[in-house]
Amino acid sequence: MSGSGVVTNETMQPDLAETGAVESTQPPEVKPEPAGRATFRIWRGDRQGGKLVDYTTKVSPGMVVLDAVHQIQAEQANDLAVRWNCKAGKCGSCSAEVNGSPKLMCMTRLSELRLEEPVTVEPMRAFPPIRDLVTDVSWNFQVKQRIKKFKPRSPDAPDGTWRMAQSDIDRVQEFRKCIECYLCQDVCHVLRDHHLHQSFIGPRFLVHVAALEMHPLDVEDRIEELRQAHGIGYCNITKCCTKVCPEHITITDNAIIPLKERVVDEFFDPLGKLIKIFSRKSPGNS
Repeated sequence: MSGSGVVTNETMQPDLAETGAVESTQPPEVKPEPAGRATFRIWRGDRQGGKLVDYTTKVSPGMVVLDAVHQIQAEQANDLAVRWNCKAGKCGSCSAEVNGSPKLMCMTRLSELRLEEPVTVEPMRAFPPIRDLVTDVSWNFQVKQRIKKFKPRSPDAPDGTWRMAQSDIDRVQEFRKCIECYLCQDVCHVLRDHHLHQSFIGPRFLVHVAALEMHPLDVEDRIEELRQAHGIGYCNITKCCTKVCPEHITITDNAIIPLKERVVDEFFDPLGKLIKIFSRKSPGNS
């Protein structure tokens, strides 16, 4: 029972439970399933350029954008290039921009879109196009190779095993949900608008660095690289990457901001600098 005397239940949101407010019992809005025909404005082209082409196709209840693209590919544009694999939101292959928003085509239901207007489907803009909806994401693989690998501390026990607190393990578990769809990279204005691919590793790999830096066994130091080569200072925490993540990873708050704090503590904290200076001068460190 809360302070106001209202009995809470398991479905109540934490913030409501803390204030004693009563959760709304109104059912969520149910949008009608699509039926009939809809127009999809799909980008066709390659590295030399391209244009948007309209295709009208039959739609039915339960369809997602990838279903419509496959139907158009089968019936009207056999040469339409599209990358996909699992069609279950777990492989990250079918990333694209639907009506200007980075999304997985297999997880974007037509019932969520306004089918009275053409649905625009374009390739991710942060990466060079190969053909139609397929982009060259190989830059991401090169970035990952530049990040210092996992370096465990010496084993805690003679049998070569380690001891870890469960809370430390839970802290990095969220980051392991990443499916490398690169939607967060695509929406990031540093890469999308300013094209600073050589100076900034992007939110996906800041999550990767966070998973390493916060791992209870890792002893590698990546703070200097975060400040310089990885360009964490370019991120101005707009949280757009968190909003588009299909795995609902709290990229900004749980990964990027803690890494920024580590950089500040290491290079810009005046008190920390004094402590380091005097610790180097102490007799025990001479």
